[in-house]
Amino acid sequence: MHEIVAIIKAYQEASADGKKSALATVVHVEGSSYRRPGARMLITEDAELTGSISGGCLEGDAFRKALHVILSDKPMLVTYDTADDDDARFGMGLGCQGVIQVLIEPLQGERGTAIIDLLIRATASRQQSVLLTLFSIEDKRLPQHGSCFLITEQGDEFGEIPLQHTVMVRKEIQLVMEQQKSSFSKYENNATEIVVFAEFIQPPVSLVIIGAGNDVVPLVKMADILGWQSTVIDGRPMYASKERFPMPSCQVLHAKADHILTHVKIDSRTVFVLMSHNYNYDLAILKALLDKEVFYIGILGPHKKMKMMMDELTAEGIVLSQKQLNAIYGPVGLNIGAETAEEIAVSIIAEIQAKLTAANAVPLRDKQDAIHQRTDLVIKAVSSTSSVSDII
Repeated sequence: MHEIVAIIKAYQEASADGKKSALATVVHVEGSSYRRPGARMLITEDAELTGSISGGCLEGDAFRKALHVILSDKPMLVTYDTADDDDARFGMGLGCQGVIQVLIEPLQGERGTAIIDLLIRATASRQQSVLLTLFSIEDKRLPQHGSCFLITEQGDEFGEIPLQHTVMVRKEIQLVMEQQKSSFSKYENNATEIVVFAEFIQPPVSLVIIGAGNDVVPLVKMADILGWQSTVIDGRPMYASKERFPMPSCQVLHAKADHILTHVKIDSRTVFVLMSHNYNYDLAILKALLDKEVFYIGILGPHKKMKMMMDELTAEGIVLSQKQLNAIYGPVGLNIGAETAEEIAVSIIAEIQAKLTAANAVPLRDKQDAIHQRTDLVIKAVSSTSSVSDII
């Protein structure tokens, strides 16, 4: 999401300056790669790059291909085989041992405006959405439909589906939305094979921090780098000031504990970290959050503080369900030996990221299988006689 927002801004600035541009999107991967499908990069005719499609190895060649796309005003599907020794001639040498499909689309005229509009719609509100990108691996000379259709969780639709079997595509979109996982399917369309990349797009993480002390500053800065939206709340006006947290993605509120949740909209991507250094303030917020659907509540402080909180809740007759207990992370953060405010921020951010992705936070060297799942990259063949169960 952060990358998409940056690309939209860069496109608007380039257009205002009269510069032509193209959008490169990783649409499929076989084997290993630095970036996953959905990674994007905006390329202007004067070599300004926003976003990335690799660790820097593919960008140079993608720029050269993008210039051709801009001049011809036609999309192009480019295949990079990073397991091929010949790639060394292109200066890639990734060693990723993967095949990466990159779709490069021109952003001129009505087509370009329509593509950017889909990205704007995907980022306009805190809604989940599915973006369809169509391409042909079988015959790259065929027209590449590219980014063409978006639907939000509330059912708002933008663009169109240029396929015969729209009913099956819509069923697939529904499954992607329900499973919250992107998918790949191929359809026979007018005697040609078209791959549909149904990309699941989530809104940015909403990080609500209770407390505005000095140790909150690096946490907000790191969240801003990740593209998360932060809300800092404190009952002390001298701390809860925008001057202390000038990041555009950060909202600062001055509120008492019993009014805090009236200022915060909670959804499936909202997480809380209680670090006011005021025991009663944090406890009051924790009590209020127990009645909400919140999947992560981090609490700064030692085990002793957590035990005191749990004992007080028990004394008041508040019995926590297993789901509520699973949502509480106190002491907050991963055990990385953090001491400074910056190090503690790293441990908190890492724990939240692991929770968001349901990942087991262990050293990658100890992970025996692939870093990323590969089963979700399989392209499923779908015919007009397929049922919903065939798509799953």
